[in-house]
Amino acid sequence: MSQSNIPNITPTISITRDDAINLLLSSIALEELGLSHIINAEGEKLQYVLGTLPGLTGPPASISDILSINASVRETIRELTKKEWLLLSKLDSVLSLEQ
Repeated sequence: MSQSNIPNITPTISITRDDAINLLLSSIALEELGLSHIINAEGEKLQYVLGTLPGLTGPPASISDILSINASVRETIRELTKKEWLLLSKLDSVLSLEQ
């Protein structure tokens, strides 16, 4: 086997403290945006199963189907809540840096 030829790259990165804080706040905002899309998708999933999603109709759902989807949505929301706690902790840490 031959050795890989990796070029010597030493980039110069210059970021101020304010830039770093702004990047951290932006990352939190983007994560929140992603979570909002997941919540919206879960809502649309419920609407589809219940037959109330505008423009789409599916087969009639049984009670078993509705309970199954409800359990799935509940679990997803539970996990999103955990993620929200982590983001809140991250936000608190970043905001404490500004002082």
